[in-house]
Amino acid sequence: MKEGETVKDTMIPLQESKRIVSIDILRGLAILGIFLVNMPSFHSPLLYIDGVEQWTEGWDRILYRFSDIVAQASFYPLFAFLFGFGANILAVRSEEKGVSFPFLFMKRLCFLLVLGCIHAFFIWHGDILINYAIFGFVFLLFYKMRGKNLIMLGSFFYVIPFAILGSLFLIIGIFDREEMAITTDLTMMKQSLEIYQSGTFTEIMSQRALDWYMVNNPFNAIIPFLSIFPFFLIGAGVAKKGWLQNPMRYKRQLKAISIVSLLLGLLIKVLPYVTVYHFGTIFVQDYFGGPLLTMFYITAITLLAEKTGAYRLLHPLSYVGRMSMSNYLFQSIVCTFIFYSYGFGLYGTVSYTTGFLLLLGVFSVQILLSLLWMKIYRYGPIEYVWRFVTYGKKPIMSRRGFKKVKKNGSGVH
Repeated sequence: MKEGETVKDTMIPLQESKRIVSIDILRGLAILGIFLVNMPSFHSPLLYIDGVEQWTEGWDRILYRFSDIVAQASFYPLFAFLFGFGANILAVRSEEKGVSFPFLFMKRLCFLLVLGCIHAFFIWHGDILINYAIFGFVFLLFYKMRGKNLIMLGSFFYVIPFAILGSLFLIIGIFDREEMAITTDLTMMKQSLEIYQSGTFTEIMSQRALDWYMVNNPFNAIIPFLSIFPFFLIGAGVAKKGWLQNPMRYKRQLKAISIVSLLLGLLIKVLPYVTVYHFGTIFVQDYFGGPLLTMFYITAITLLAEKTGAYRLLHPLSYVGRMSMSNYLFQSIVCTFIFYSYGFGLYGTVSYTTGFLLLLGVFSVQILLSLLWMKIYRYGPIEYVWRFVTYGKKPIMSRRGFKKVKKNGSGVH
């Protein structure tokens, strides 16, 4: 969501020729990864059960562990990184033109907050937009810092608290393994199954609110903040340093980071499966292995996008990424309709493998629809409204209309 230029001193979205395509590809990959993590929660009460105990045989077991290793806790940090990266680009371009970045950004955040509330309480409880909007206001206190300082501060905010918590949980697990055991909340599991399978829309709304509160209540709120906000800072810092804008200049460093983060990330990610499976090892797996793989995805995709063959293979993801908000909501709308009672009511009745195959089908449709949409329009539907709210000017939606205005050399793009 790289913003941009001006026509007659009016801020307008960044032109396509100036977009960083690798960032759009990363956004598309993040939407796929988030979908992979979210899918079992769409069709099962994963919030109240342990997936390892739920899916124990055959392809269910294989695919669940595959998703847990390659996706769990890796793509929300990636999305947060890209959020901070895009915010910095908006800050630079708005201030170059004498437009107040905080004012623009706060309008974006307010829209995001409203959209997140609609998503969380009327569509699906696993929303991330509310957190992004709220944490975005905190970001305004830091965005003017130098790139190096943003990266160091973000790393400090993330590593120190999670290193302390992770060490504590591992130590407790050594002396009291039962205390660290993953338990199933049978009451909440049964309630979720009953309501999402056959409840009224009002009952489902109440259950959504309860599920959302289970994750985002004041007691737990510090964990989402510490796991998301630092990546806002790191993403903004990387944008200021220009590492992803000029990948060939930093090829050696990016390649080294890619290799080290992949090997170390995978080593930590398999920890619960090769040592002792309890909350402590899962915590370390998620909060250290996950971000390490995030670093791998960022650096690897950035470098691969510079190669012609890999670029052609990855480029379809950029269409999904350019309308990432629309695609994120699309997944929630489609899947809740498939699984909740006001749709087909299949909640709790499908296997992990079936959900995985459905994910591949839905995402393939998203790639096709995104490609077709972007051939006609310049923004996704949600992205269009977001830009309208941000800039206070109605952007030109169609490519044909934009070409006419561009040819005449007038109008707000």
